[in-house]
Amino acid sequence: MTKLRRNHNKTKSNVITILRVIGFIIAIIVMMFYLWNSATSEESKNYTYNRTGHEVLITEDESGEIKKSFLPESTTGEVIRHKYYTLSYDESHEQAEWVAYKLTKRSLQLPNVKRAREFRTDKAVSTQSARHNDYTRSGFTRGHMAPAGDMAFCKEAMQESFFMSNMSPQTKECNGGIWRELEEATRDWGYDNKEVYIVTGPVLSKGHILKKIGRNKVSVPDLFYKIILDNKAPDIKAIAFLIPNERSEKPLSEYAVTIDKVEEITGIDFFADYLDSDLENILESQFDISDWRIDKRRYHQRVKNWNGR
Repeated sequence: MTKLRRNHNKTKSNVITILRVIGFIIAIIVMMFYLWNSATSEESKNYTYNRTGHEVLITEDESGEIKKSFLPESTTGEVIRHKYYTLSYDESHEQAEWVAYKLTKRSLQLPNVKRAREFRTDKAVSTQSARHNDYTRSGFTRGHMAPAGDMAFCKEAMQESFFMSNMSPQTKECNGGIWRELEEATRDWGYDNKEVYIVTGPVLSKGHILKKIGRNKVSVPDLFYKIILDNKAPDIKAIAFLIPNERSEKPLSEYAVTIDKVEEITGIDFFADYLDSDLENILESQFDISDWRIDKRRYHQRVKNWNGR
């Protein structure tokens, strides 16, 4: 009887131990669920992501202050949000009036994927974008507004950069010359400053259209602009460039202008929802070219080699 009693007590003890382990596991699961749910709720409260998946355009910080989108105003109302950049499409000119994205040191450090080869119609444009053959035998190249070089960090970004909505007619000398130099300098600035905001596009205002090309009547602009904003303290700064759609022998620095100048010539309001009005007024009304590293060797390379290609 003693043995039987001893065996019975051991079994009871084992059952109690198992029940305690199960209870402990359940408690751990409940606690983990609570913590996960709290974190998710906090994230939902503090962050609103746009469709890019690459950039938080609207956030709420710990103080509850809303940080608004860095995107410019759209004069057309046709804003297309791709995963890695956003654009405002102008149907009357069959191209984007602006293309905007964030360029980071991290993305520039990633190995480059192969350059895409196929230019694709952008089906996200409600009125349909320009087509590849609109440029064929026109004498103008398909000039990227969001450069393939800036989107070389992953295959999807590279492919998106070849949407026809991201193209604007450029002369061969501009695209392969001064525009190329500006694109490469912009990557230098993205690397140097860790992250910068880029807005670029053609000047489509009255008096700046050279001609129309293709069945869809794509406008050929005489000027292009690029705006670079470094909004990271302590060295907050901005600069803009107006580049002629032609061969250039001038140094890149001679094309630097204020953002106010670009706003005046395009009629587009930049960064109005992103910057405080006082800071916006300062950044858009002035620039210091010495804040932006320009490689003189690249200029000589352009004049000697790139302009002739």
